[in-house]
Amino acid sequence: MTTLPFPLAPEPDEITAEVGRKLFAGGAEFLKGVVAMDGLPPADRPEVCFAGRSNVGKSTLINALTGRKALARASNTPGRTQEINFFTLGESHYLVDLPGYGYAEAPIDVVRKWQVLLRAYLSGRATLRRAFVLIDARHGAKEVDQEIMTLLDKSAVPFQVVMTKADKVRGTDLEASLARTRAALAKHPAAYPELILTSSEKGDGMPTLRATIAAIG
Repeated sequence: MTTLPFPLAPEPDEITAEVGRKLFAGGAEFLKGVVAMDGLPPADRPEVCFAGRSNVGKSTLINALTGRKALARASNTPGRTQEINFFTLGESHYLVDLPGYGYAEAPIDVVRKWQVLLRAYLSGRATLRRAFVLIDARHGAKEVDQEIMTLLDKSAVPFQVVMTKADKVRGTDLEASLARTRAALAKHPAAYPELILTSSEKGDGMPTLRATIAAIG
């Protein structure tokens, strides 16, 4: 049997799942929104960041992951979030919500400002352990996703793809989406070799993602 590149991450065993559950049961709170590097909180704990194009379901995923319905606020206007938002996860980790990318109608000067801040953060944050790149399972990786992956490669930040909205697609359509994503990932040396399939609405994949984050120290 041929092993697919970038297979789906297996569900955690009972012990590993419990470690992830306990980490997130410790509480998550909004800390601050950052618009410049000098506003970053102290680099005193490991952190993971979430990146994704506008409307991929990033805020919804963070809320589902933490069990807090309004922890991360989704904007009604795609591309509106212009800050790097930091959340505390207990006293041990930071969760970091990056501005959505790929929104063509955002003003050019705003996009440029985001890019400068994003590059500075990714290349200069020593406690950043992994980036989670969110990709809509209905579509698979797009050209705009390749751009953030390339930036992560250049910044030497390991990243792992999290497929969102998996409950919205099935069968051959899902397999085609996964195939597109795997083909895209093959071009990126910083890509972590497993995908995580999630549905924020159904809760699918949340134990896997929690356990993955808990294992990152």
